[in-house]
Amino acid sequence: MDILAKLHPLHLTRPQSRRTRLIRRWLAVGLFVVGAVLLVHPGSARGAPTVLAAHDLPSGATLRAGDVRLADLSDEARPMGVLSTLDAVDGRLLAGAVRAGEPLTDVRLATVPAPGDPGTATVPVRLADVAVAALLRPGQRVDVIAAPEPAAPASVLAGGATVVTVGHQEPATLKGPLVLLRLPEAAATRVAAISLERPVTVTLR
Repeated sequence: MDILAKLHPLHLTRPQSRRTRLIRRWLAVGLFVVGAVLLVHPGSARGAPTVLAAHDLPSGATLRAGDVRLADLSDEARPMGVLSTLDAVDGRLLAGAVRAGEPLTDVRLATVPAPGDPGTATVPVRLADVAVAALLRPGQRVDVIAAPEPAAPASVLAGGATVVTVGHQEPATLKGPLVLLRLPEAAATRVAAISLERPVTVTLR
C-alpha cells in the first residue's frame, strides 16, 4: 500500500507538467505571431505618418528636405490638419516660428500668391521700424507707406501688398529686416524706387 501511495502522485503530476509546457509553447507562438504582425504593419501599432520640424524654424522660413522629417504618431497625438507627406511642405513658407519636433499643420504654412502669378512682382523692402517688422507674418496683407520727410509728406506707395517672407534682423544696422512683398508690377517698381530714397514702413490690414 505504501508503494502505491507513493506512485499515485507521480501519475497525477505528469499530465499537469505536460499541460503547462504545452500552454507555454502556445503562448510563445502567439507572441511570435503578434511580433511579426507589428513588424510587417508598423503603422497599425505606431500610428500614421506625420511631418515634424527637424529643428527650430523661424517665421517665414522656406521649408526644405533637411527642415522636416516623418514620424509615426498615434491618432491621439496628431493635431487637426496635420501634414503627412514631405511633398506637402517642400518649398512652402512658414507662417510662424516652429520648435523642433513640432507637428506641422496646414495653418502653419503661409498662403501667398504663386511665383508665376501674372502681373505681379516680389520686391525686397527694408522697413525703418524694427518693431513693425516683428509683427509681420507671411501671407499678411499690408499697405506700404513712405515716411514723411521735410520736403515730402507721408504717402501710401501701394495698398494690399502680400508679405512673402520676413528676413532676420542684421545686428550691424538699426533698420528692420528685409521684407519680401508681392505687388502688382507697376506698384512694385514704384515701391522699390522710393524705398531707396526714403524710409518705408507698412500698416497692417
